[in-house]
Amino acid sequence: MNIRAANLDDLVAITEIYSESVANGVATYELSAPSVTEMTSRFQTITNNGYPYLVAEIEGQIIGFAYASAFRTRPAYNWLCEDSIYLAPAARGKGAGSQLLARLIELCTELGFRQMVAVIGGAHPASVHVHEKAGFRHSGRLEATGYKHARWLDTIFMELALGEGSTTHPDVNAYPGTLYG
Repeated sequence: MNIRAANLDDLVAITEIYSESVANGVATYELSAPSVTEMTSRFQTITNNGYPYLVAEIEGQIIGFAYASAFRTRPAYNWLCEDSIYLAPAARGKGAGSQLLARLIELCTELGFRQMVAVIGGAHPASVHVHEKAGFRHSGRLEATGYKHARWLDTIFMELALGEGSTTHPDVNAYPGTLYG
């Protein structure tokens, strides 16, 4: 398996994977799959603002993707990022999610982020497990936050300290990400 930075040529495959998750899963609370054009816009916003966006591929075929993005838009959140991971159905349960998350954590740490949060829609057990294996701790559960596939869904929050975490003050003049500076 190869984990690498995503590029514009990957967006058709990324959109297909995400569309399947929208249609059949609960990790995202979107109800209608976005177009390639919309996914391209989202990709450009994320990458243009300094956040990593990755794909996992086997023999040139993309089997999953992951990215970090802003958790909230207020400047005090600049050292916190949120991770997102999506896998093709055939790739689930085979370690691709863990490998994507490990590389994402590494990159976000290098960029200077101090915390990563996982917002797990549908309280999805496999996603919870992947994050627990990576060292995330549970930090909250919101009940009945989404309604999809004719049922109420909970959202789990998990958190991981990156680098020095909160043990030191960040350089407020050189924070990671560029969206809110």
